[in-house]
Amino acid sequence: MVMAKESLMAPVDIHLVKEKAARGETLTRVEELRLELLEKVNALGIGAQGLGGLTTVLDVKIMDYPTHAASLPVAMIPNCAATRHVEFHLDGTGPAKLEAPKLEDWPDITYNPSNGKRVNLDTITPEEVQSWQPGDVLLLNGKILTGRDAAHKRMVDMLNKGEKLPVDFTNRFIYYVGPVDPVRDEVVGPAGPTTATRMDKFTRQMLEQTGLLGMIGKAERGPTAIDAIKDNKAVYLMAVGGSAYLVSKAIKTSKVVAFDDLGMEAIYEFEVKDMPVTVAVDSQGTSVHNTGPAEWRVKIGKIPVAQA
Repeated sequence: MVMAKESLMAPVDIHLVKEKAARGETLTRVEELRLELLEKVNALGIGAQGLGGLTTVLDVKIMDYPTHAASLPVAMIPNCAATRHVEFHLDGTGPAKLEAPKLEDWPDITYNPSNGKRVNLDTITPEEVQSWQPGDVLLLNGKILTGRDAAHKRMVDMLNKGEKLPVDFTNRFIYYVGPVDPVRDEVVGPAGPTTATRMDKFTRQMLEQTGLLGMIGKAERGPTAIDAIKDNKAVYLMAVGGSAYLVSKAIKTSKVVAFDDLGMEAIYEFEVKDMPVTVAVDSQGTSVHNTGPAEWRVKIGKIPVAQA
């Protein structure tokens, strides 16, 4: 783990290895392996946040350590699209002053969620949910409940004991988030989605025993959760990962409604206005994290793909 962390902090320099190979220079075995893994991983078409694309990893870091051959430690870690770190040196003369990136150095943002479907979560019906298609952009309005690992574990334990939950989830949506405490005049601090996969093991029981209609989180759902979503005609919506502060601006009111002893993992009720999300798993069990990469594997064309 220490080796992996150390290698992760090295600069993204795979382009230098490519240039070295292009000049016909001899590569080390580690450099050869880095290039091989980079090409093979990107050929999968997984893309940023698993939605499909040309680039899944920006770099692959590999580090070994001299020791007895029978126990040679090797660490391998990818630099994904979310890679971001800065290096600086403290020499004792004062605080480090880091220049902020220039906006013109980044591509123009063309995504505009304003053409999304506005949804009133206070009057939502199962029939409306079942009309949503994978990839639909929705603008959520109304009240949502929150809950992540600790809250789900406690709720499932209560259900297993036959106890009544402190919150009614019937036809409600749950947002997988643990919000940061607000400061000054904030309604809530940064409130970005947490990885939804960790809640997969709770999904079927929550859907079938609480009347929960949908979930909001980050990243893909596994087969267990997708099957439960399909069987219960529910839905999974994907919020934007990595932009917790911006997501929090859509939250207009916030209050704890259960499990206040869990702190940031308590169950909150948020009232949101035009919170942008994307339908990631629809009520038929179609997941954009499966269909997206599959389409890009065909486009990239380096892995044989059977056409149905």
